[in-house]
Amino acid sequence: MEDISRSWWLLLVRGIAAIVFGILALIWPGLTLLVLVIFFGAYALVSGVFALMAGFRHGARSRAWLIISGILGILAGIVAFIWPGLSSLALLFIIAFWAILTGVAEVVAGIQLRKVIDNEWMLIVGGVLSVIFGLLLLGWPGAGLLSLLWLIGVFAIMYGIAMIVLSIRVRNFTPTPGMP
Repeated sequence: MEDISRSWWLLLVRGIAAIVFGILALIWPGLTLLVLVIFFGAYALVSGVFALMAGFRHGARSRAWLIISGILGILAGIVAFIWPGLSSLALLFIIAFWAILTGVAEVVAGIQLRKVIDNEWMLIVGGVLSVIFGLLLLGWPGAGLLSLLWLIGVFAIMYGIAMIVLSIRVRNFTPTPGMP
């Protein structure tokens, strides 16, 4: 714990960076979306190149899947750079369908768990809310993208505040006698 308390300022810097990012995300949501798509494109491109390289180095059994994965990653990265608007919309649709499918799964699980646990209705309500969220994203994709960016911004600010508070608590840490 003493090591952590000596580097309390790292937590403080993380917190400040998160707050700055959150504020910028709220002020410039369009720019934030573009940066996120570019980061995704860079990640997909690099990941695709390395998967492709691994595909040519591995045995015949896993070679095809790695090569396919690498090609898809490279294509996804190129698409993100050439058509960032399309990429951001595709990301929104992935999130929407994920929310709908997991929501349905939670409703089904809640119904099946009715005989096993109490308060299963909370799982069902959570599933229904997830389905509604996904449907709203599909129905209003522009507003959905903006809402997701706002959520990211608010989350970053709250996370930053938590890191700053933690850094202050860790900085003021004094070991209790007899504690290791």
